[in-house]
Amino acid sequence: MNIVLDLLFLLIIIIYSYLESLVKVFIPRRRKSVAGEIVLVTGAGHGIGRKIAYEFAKRKSRLVLWDINKHGLEETAAECKKLGATTHAFVVDCSNREEIYNSVNQVKKEVGDITIVVNNAGTIYPADLLSTKDEEITKTFEVNILGHFWITKALLPAMMSRNHGHVVTVASLCGHGVIPYLIPYCSSKFAAVGFHRALTAELEAVGKTGIKTSCLCPVFVNTGFTKNPSTRLWPILETDEVARSLIDGILTNKKMIFVPSYLNISLTLESVRED
Repeated sequence: MNIVLDLLFLLIIIIYSYLESLVKVFIPRRRKSVAGEIVLVTGAGHGIGRKIAYEFAKRKSRLVLWDINKHGLEETAAECKKLGATTHAFVVDCSNREEIYNSVNQVKKEVGDITIVVNNAGTIYPADLLSTKDEEITKTFEVNILGHFWITKALLPAMMSRNHGHVVTVASLCGHGVIPYLIPYCSSKFAAVGFHRALTAELEAVGKTGIKTSCLCPVFVNTGFTKNPSTRLWPILETDEVARSLIDGILTNKKMIFVPSYLNISLTLESVRED
């Protein structure tokens, strides 16, 4: 019986993927321009953050890049400048609230008000719960979700005064489903998805519909956080593919961005199977 359900599950995903591709071909979604927008990307020194910075640079945005890794940050900034973007790089620890607030004030003075923020900085400590150190659990939440609160709180007033902006939350498939040996990470990503949904609802409630929100939820991505990532259930994505999907979602004001896109229907089917 399980084999039959799995085959049906696979067939539905294949059909969904083909239908989605056809819709994109014949009914393309309108894309906004991000030229001239001041874009903050956290965790820009490597991985998804680096590649999404390149995507904004290609579109002539003004970039503000944050990372705790100075060397990686400088490499990203240099490439963005080669792509023609005005780029400002700051070494920032996104687990440190005071450092975040001070850096935001510095950016406002030296660059201007951020209009698009990509809360991408993240960390992961793969291990079973009892082997995970207390400080690793604390650091996971400080970077993966509390940093989103401090950054968004600092940037939102300027966006609200203009009723213009875009807040991007980088979460994960792990914000919708759980995986063993990643309890702190999964918990922090569930919190990130909740943060995105609650922020979206609150902005709509106060009438600030000019401020858009997006949440990126990819499956496993080869970012270098873990060595030789592998899974039998989902593909391992490269950062270029994820960044392209993210920029497409931002330009079309898509609220929830799953990568691959069929994750949306897959999660729905999984919930039905569990019931």
